[in-house]
Amino acid sequence: MEFIIISGMSGAGKSKAASFMEDMDYFCVDNLPPPLIPKFAELGMAGSGEYDRVALVTDIRSGTNFDGLFHALDALEGMKCAYRILFIEASEETIIRRYKESRRSHPLAEETDSLEQAIALEQEMLAPLRERADKIINTTNLSTAKLKGVLRQMFGRAGTAEGRMEVRVTSFGFKHGVPMEADLVFDARFLPNPFYVTELRPLTGLDTGVRDHVFQNGQGAEFLARLWELVGWLLPRYEEEGKTALVISIGCTGGHHRSVAIAHALGEKIRAQGWPVTESHRDMGRN
Repeated sequence: MEFIIISGMSGAGKSKAASFMEDMDYFCVDNLPPPLIPKFAELGMAGSGEYDRVALVTDIRSGTNFDGLFHALDALEGMKCAYRILFIEASEETIIRRYKESRRSHPLAEETDSLEQAIALEQEMLAPLRERADKIINTTNLSTAKLKGVLRQMFGRAGTAEGRMEVRVTSFGFKHGVPMEADLVFDARFLPNPFYVTELRPLTGLDTGVRDHVFQNGQGAEFLARLWELVGWLLPRYEEEGKTALVISIGCTGGHHRSVAIAHALGEKIRAQGWPVTESHRDMGRN
């Protein structure tokens, strides 16, 4: 069971972090009172895997006394429930700007005379918890996409493709329209067209004869090499920006031959580099 306690400064991005953790298949609960944390852990440990990845958000909204949280953490240790604390923070200037933009009140506003004082008091209160944190993320200079990428690197399952950006490679025919979900679109209509070879016309780009025809004069191989040079450079940069899925679409006239052969070959190259890849051929069966 993976048990993550998310805490930190109000306005630093804890709720966003929880939503991204949810995208990584964590069961997330926001603002859970500390006394209930051990009870939730018991539920997860006794379950059948439904709650094997849990992220709980707890902060000063649950009360200004953190003794209850520390008692809860001690109880987790007594239960032999391993946990990690993720602490989210940001600079005072950043938090003030975010509160002004959202026009929301700080949770400690009624106990202080200004937003600056509320932030300072919260920092003081959270200092002991910050010292116990396993991971600290400062979101001052992080965009929402960057935050998502950082969390993916920290909490994606080790040794698996989970948390990595999914690459979807699809072929299509221009005469049926460009896929609306495409992020990158490439045109393969300059390549020799197997449609005009009688014995190849009923086949598709997944058949050996069609692939040989597409790549026979060197242009197909060069196109694939140049395409991979660009795509291979782009993939980690899209992932760094927090993109969870990238759709690459290769088109030809009908979507039967050239685009299918190129899309399949490109998908194989991407998969060989460790990226999770799904391949589809939208128009391969259409007239």
